[in-house]
Amino acid sequence: MKIFKTTKIAIVILFFCMNIQGYAQDNLLCKGSYWTEDQGNMMLKKFSSEWNSLESWEKRATIIRNGILDGLKFNQMPKVGNDFKLIVTHTFKGNGYIVDNVAFESFPGFYVTGNIYRPVNPEKKCAAILDPHGHWDNRRFMPELQARCAAFARMGAIVFVYDMVGYADSKQVTHNIPIALLLQTWNSKRVLDYLLSRPDVDPERIGITGESGGGTQTFVITAIDNRIKVSVPAVMVSAHFFGGCTCESGMPIHRSKTHQTNNVEIAALCAPRPMLLISDGSDWTRNTPRVEYPYIQKVYALYNAENHIENVHFPAEVHDYGYNKRSVAYTFLAHHLKLDIDKIPYKNGFDESFITFLPEDELRVFNADHPVPANALAGNDAVLKYLNLK
Repeated sequence: MKIFKTTKIAIVILFFCMNIQGYAQDNLLCKGSYWTEDQGNMMLKKFSSEWNSLESWEKRATIIRNGILDGLKFNQMPKVGNDFKLIVTHTFKGNGYIVDNVAFESFPGFYVTGNIYRPVNPEKKCAAILDPHGHWDNRRFMPELQARCAAFARMGAIVFVYDMVGYADSKQVTHNIPIALLLQTWNSKRVLDYLLSRPDVDPERIGITGESGGGTQTFVITAIDNRIKVSVPAVMVSAHFFGGCTCESGMPIHRSKTHQTNNVEIAALCAPRPMLLISDGSDWTRNTPRVEYPYIQKVYALYNAENHIENVHFPAEVHDYGYNKRSVAYTFLAHHLKLDIDKIPYKNGFDESFITFLPEDELRVFNADHPVPANALAGNDAVLKYLNLK
């Protein structure tokens, strides 16, 4: 009877795989809700049958990581140095933190734009946190994003929050440019390069956190760059949903002619580094405690690092990076990056009233007094032509 049940399960998995793979033979992109929730669950069962040891997992991990790099054409990007000429157009001093409006060249003629939040009285060597954001209009300027950046800075971290391409100050291309996923991943790499070039940053204390599309940016750069030491993707890691935007699933990072994966396995490439999955009950992360998290736990167990992976689930909450989600990120990142969490007032919860929420105009990098640099590539065609990707 046991053999019969095992065989039956294997047949069901094979059925799903044949249908799914057949559906996408002519298209390597896995967009949006590419699978149903049931199919996503079954595919994780199939994936788990392909490894049973650290050696076999790392073999699969290499295939997945190379699939991301190849799908992005990441290794075809221009060779660049780390002689960063940071443009600072405005500085604001808050209560325990400072905000700089900044830009630098990600590659010649293409600029990363954003804000650096830093502590007023920094250590000689500070932790640093990359903070990509999701698909909300002018997200970088919204109070909930300002809140988490200011809190991390007050705790002692240097925080770089940077625009999605096509958003806020990053208007050299539109957000639907076909290589948006490449540009954003490259920008994440360059923000990391910049932070590590600073003499006041500790290379062993580098974290990243972002929500929704910023969650995708979080687990993608973590998967391919071990310089990230701690990762907190919020409301994004899903077995069945691959991201609904060109900047998440517009290039073939999940599938090639020889392999198939999903965002759960990409997130699992963080192992054995500390990672916190934040999930909620109203979006594609509703199954995280039962489906995605157990799979990633099994990967961490191979490294004897079960204590480095956590999931905090908010079944009654929605798709955001609201107060409760920020609070768990504060404690997780403070612990693993050795931040001083006591610098955030606490009374029945973290008190964020020390934060001054700045208007959009005070956070923008470029304006009439500080125009976009003259060498900036203008438009999708100009960027695509410059990169000349094959």
